[in-house]
Amino acid sequence: MLGRFLEISIHAPDLLESIGFYESLGLSEAVAGDIWQHGYGVVTDGSVTLGLHDYAFPSPALVWVRPRLAEFGRELEADGISLEFIKTGDEQFNELGLLDPDGQMITLVEARTFSPPSTPPPPPAAGYFSEYRYPVRRLDDAIAFWESMGFVATDVTDPPSARAALTSDGIDLCLYESARREPPCLVFTTADMADTQALLTQRGLEPASSEDQVLAVPCLALQAPEGTAIHIVHETL
Repeated sequence: MLGRFLEISIHAPDLLESIGFYESLGLSEAVAGDIWQHGYGVVTDGSVTLGLHDYAFPSPALVWVRPRLAEFGRELEADGISLEFIKTGDEQFNELGLLDPDGQMITLVEARTFSPPSTPPPPPAAGYFSEYRYPVRRLDDAIAFWESMGFVATDVTDPPSARAALTSDGIDLCLYESARREPPCLVFTTADMADTQALLTQRGLEPASSEDQVLAVPCLALQAPEGTAIHIVHETL
């Protein structure tokens, strides 16, 4: 329903510092277009793309490309969905935004804003992206919303550790029920935690050995310069 997934948009006040950090994780830089008037950088591991923007907005935002955006915006409003913003017209790049029940920003744009790498990026040092994770107040409401947007809920667990994986063609989500408003987290998986920790340390990063509270498994925890939380966990078959 939403279109083709484009990127996780992240506010990065120091754009070059954030790009350098993600490159140290092993993500590769893609060629950003000239659509935006602000500074914009793009990094990818081949399975997910992060769009780094040096202007302030509700971050992170999940971004899809949707053709005929102005018409689709009218359809959403006719269905009773409230839009946070809509910018359409012949003289501007069309985009609109809406919120999920827990305030996660969803942005739709009319066209791609970067060119993907011409060859597949090399395997990232941090492992491959697994899911975008954030807390929700009521899991059932969150699942119902995202299923209405074309996602499929899998691996739903009951309280007291209620969570759900939601999958789509472009990005997988992990939603977990919590009264605390923890920030969203980017989750990567690796085949060898010790090797990954050693490699990231060699690259000047400081991954902390910690516990992933949602999965109840060991993890390597990092924080990007702009504040994005990152967990690296062991991949499961």
